[in-house]
Amino acid sequence: MTTTRALSTSRFKLRWNSWDIITIIAFIFIILFMVYPLFNIFLNSFFYEGSFNFSHYKDFFTLKYYYSSLTNSLLVCGLATIFAICIGFPMAYILTRFDLPFKKIIHILIILTLLSPPFIGAYSWILILGNNGFLTNFLHSIGLNTPSIYGLHGMIWVFTVQFYPHIYLYVSGALKTMDSSLEEASESLGSNKLRKLRTVTLPLIFPTLSTGALMVFMASFADFGTPMLLGQGIKLLPILAYEQFINEMGSNPAMASTLSMILLSVSTGILFLQRYLVTRKSYSMSSMRPPKVIKLKPLQKFFAMLFVWLVLAVSLIPQITVITTSFLKTNGPVFTNQFSLDSYREVLFRVPQAIINTFSYSALAIVFMVVAGLLLSYIVVRRSSKISALLDTLIMIPYVIPGTVLGISFIVAFNKPPIEITGTWIILVIAYSIRKLPYTMRSSTAILYQIDRSVEEASISLGVPPMKTFFKTTAILMLPGVLSGAILSWVTTINELSSTIVLYTGATSTITVAIYSQVFTSSYGTAAALASILSLSTIASLIIVTIISGKKGIPI
Repeated sequence: MTTTRALSTSRFKLRWNSWDIITIIAFIFIILFMVYPLFNIFLNSFFYEGSFNFSHYKDFFTLKYYYSSLTNSLLVCGLATIFAICIGFPMAYILTRFDLPFKKIIHILIILTLLSPPFIGAYSWILILGNNGFLTNFLHSIGLNTPSIYGLHGMIWVFTVQFYPHIYLYVSGALKTMDSSLEEASESLGSNKLRKLRTVTLPLIFPTLSTGALMVFMASFADFGTPMLLGQGIKLLPILAYEQFINEMGSNPAMASTLSMILLSVSTGILFLQRYLVTRKSYSMSSMRPPKVIKLKPLQKFFAMLFVWLVLAVSLIPQITVITTSFLKTNGPVFTNQFSLDSYREVLFRVPQAIINTFSYSALAIVFMVVAGLLLSYIVVRRSSKISALLDTLIMIPYVIPGTVLGISFIVAFNKPPIEITGTWIILVIAYSIRKLPYTMRSSTAILYQIDRSVEEASISLGVPPMKTFFKTTAILMLPGVLSGAILSWVTTINELSSTIVLYTGATSTITVAIYSQVFTSSYGTAAALASILSLSTIASLIIVTIISGKKGIPI
């Protein structure tokens, strides 16, 4: 009897010790590769000529060269968010409330436009509306001198078209689960459709609408490629931070750190503002009676479909332009009307390593994210405590960290012993893992909440050790949800530019960096071929995640 109790006690301890060790390793990894780098640039921002002071912050708020980058960023991102709401909300309302054909196809195409990197959209619009763009030349030929895509208006346009799907996805989810009795009660009291929308529907979906708006603002605020390609002298915060850190005339790491901290502070401040606005009121409701789909009259259906397909067509222009132009022959920076595979041949000859690097680094990061997603989501869900809640919060912090900030913090922290990994492929894989892990974590925790504890308890009661039970039973059941998030992490990883542009060297260049370089050297054919490879990889990944999600009932 004593021996049996001893064995039982040892197994109990082993079970807890195994998960405790994983928790400790997770905290060490996060502290080392997220908290420590951010703390380094925080300290670095206060040093000027070897002494601790606020000189850099004073310069930022007093010199127009610096503070104008913040006002430009807030203007561009704020207007892009407003316009994204103006497009995304009607799209969501039309597609959820009315009986229209091809809804599933439209839904997938909208998601595709979101997963394509914004800097490819910027590059595509340069081909269309740039100084020598197709549409620009056509408009000039008929006497219309329209402005080119370059400038603040161009950035706002690209961000709006690129990120309105955030609003669409969040709002459509909320509209599908609304209790229709609330709207019916409003109608019975004499409210017309517009007043019902303003006084009932909008207030009820405000939390999800504001979350979508937050995602639009964060994504555009952190983006590096679009303002770099379209700015032409107009600085946004990520661009200025990058230029201060990597400058041919002499870098200023301390000022770059200051700009990075301001970037991070604004991102965090916007996040807290959104949460404050949401928590001011109660938005709870029953979803027992979801709204019925309304059948439209022929003319109404025509105009609804016209709006939807017009928005979708504009959204898909970047992908269509990139793929089409990649098969055209080039004469210097100018595309001809002749079909050719020269751009793809040139890609394979000039930058094959960038393609290999992109997929190999992303694959290594995804392997890490899948394993981490499985283990850490189990700790967060099944071993719920204050420690696991803190772990979950720390893992989600990269949502508000712009890639440029993370890249600068990594170089400041890891360019000297004991951890000297700057310039290696390792630093890129770690940066990708830190930045994209939240996607895998959220999908992993979502699927784990759906798995009954009794499955694990039955396995353990049959004598299978808890850790073995996890890998042989729970992990297998979680795998579809983990893979769904992992594929989305994969898509965003292969398209990552903002952190890569800071961390890469010649030997570790990726496709996104190669596209960026080719555009700046006016090698548009090669850039189009590389962008097509990314776009086709994104489409294939989206098809896979749709199949996985559809079969297992996991929301994308």
